[in-house]
Amino acid sequence: MSKFKAHETAVIDNGCVIGEGTTIWHFSHIMPNCTIGNNCNIGQNVVVSPEVILGNNVKVQNNVSIYTGVICEDDVFLGPSMVFTNVINPRSAVNRKNQYLKTVVKKGASIGANATIVCGNDIGEFSFIGAGAVVVKEVFPYALVVGNPSKQIGWISEFGHRLNFDEQGIAECPESKEKYYLKDNRVSKF
Repeated sequence: MSKFKAHETAVIDNGCVIGEGTTIWHFSHIMPNCTIGNNCNIGQNVVVSPEVILGNNVKVQNNVSIYTGVICEDDVFLGPSMVFTNVINPRSAVNRKNQYLKTVVKKGASIGANATIVCGNDIGEFSFIGAGAVVVKEVFPYALVVGNPSKQIGWISEFGHRLNFDEQGIAECPESKEKYYLKDNRVSKF
């Protein structure tokens, strides 16, 4: 007996490894040789392409496309209708399956509704991609990015609050009271 739940309309191809406590909803397609961790939620009408890797506690909202080459670490949130790409210069008549680029979404990152992540651009730990953003370059850990093309407008805590750094480069999350340090345009937690 499987330790995950899948709606009867979901299609799960051969060779997939799906963790305990994971739920896969209506009309989703999990393609061959995917790895999906424990306690994930795969929303309605999601496509997970071959060999994608999702860590534990990944939340995938409805209508998301996760293409080959994507790795999501633990605790990642993928908002409704967001999409990853896997080829920089696609053409219908040109087969570029051997040119897929890897994209890693690091632990705790959140990607908003309708955002697009252009392949080959890693998304840093606990970063936050605003709704509708088009990411065309690497996103730093704890960065808050918005727009098309995306632009960093600030920093965000692990709890999802804007961080306001003082003259010494120190900020405190208002909810968790955790302290963060900004140096050389990089944030780390105390």
